[in-house]
Amino acid sequence: MILTATDENLRKAADILIRGGTVAFPTETVYGLGASALDAEAVARVFEAKERPRFDPLIVHIASKESITALAEKIDPGASLLADALWPGPLTIVVPKRRIVPDIVTAGLCTVALRMPAHPVARKLIAMAGIPVAAPSANPFGFLSPTTARHVEKQLGGRVDLILDGGPCSVGVESTIIAFTGNVPRLLRPGGLPLEDIEAIIGPVERGGGETVEAPGQLSGHYSPRTPVVIIDGVYGAAGENAAYLAFRSAPEKGTFRMVEVLSPTGNLREAAARFFSALHKLDESGADVILAETLPEEGLGRALMDRLRRASQKSP
Repeated sequence: MILTATDENLRKAADILIRGGTVAFPTETVYGLGASALDAEAVARVFEAKERPRFDPLIVHIASKESITALAEKIDPGASLLADALWPGPLTIVVPKRRIVPDIVTAGLCTVALRMPAHPVARKLIAMAGIPVAAPSANPFGFLSPTTARHVEKQLGGRVDLILDGGPCSVGVESTIIAFTGNVPRLLRPGGLPLEDIEAIIGPVERGGGETVEAPGQLSGHYSPRTPVVIIDGVYGAAGENAAYLAFRSAPEKGTFRMVEVLSPTGNLREAAARFFSALHKLDESGADVILAETLPEEGLGRALMDRLRRASQKSP
């Protein structure tokens, strides 16, 4: 059931969370499927709805920076600097957790991923519920992330107790995840906050995690449409093929395609990110046999978009 995010419906959604139910809600990045982060059984319902493996940890969403101390055992000075400068926003920090956070949320790890979303509906819902909310993207595990309430309904249907419609997501790709678990902060996932903005505040950040899955989005095959994705370097002519095409700045001059989606005619990576998953949803629904995707500049938000494309191209539907 989709309800517009009015105050009355937000209260209904908050009550569902308090009672151990699940709610899909908008953030500035993508729509999340939320449950009380302090209720292991409620979180288990999220894993069941998404068919998500239990070894993949969840992000815990909070309404205020003050909530960090209730969930984190200690806070690195760099993490505090980022939270003060960049929250609310598309940034997740990974820090040592307190025992109050159930192991199912963190996949048994001794760390927890925390984020304060910027979307007013998300912040109000969490504040109304009065609890931290564990929320991965509101889609079946491994498939395209949802950036509208319709995307959630199409992919999860009756698996969620309530879907709050807060309009399309403004950022359009998941949060950037930085781990503060060692001597040097590490980038676990590029996302909706450019790494350059983070390094301007705390200095150099180490790229890449270890072999252990420490945060969402680290598996090789992820963020995938059901239609196979092939990344191409430059414009490709596909006359006679039943192909759809994801272009960065302009449609290809040659070739016949079932559908073409252009991310940003001006080459603006922020606009491209906001349209990215929505464009892939449309191409996936076009009936094409393959989606051809152009490479994007690997700077700023382009780093996150290329990360999503590479993972999408590695997953077999």
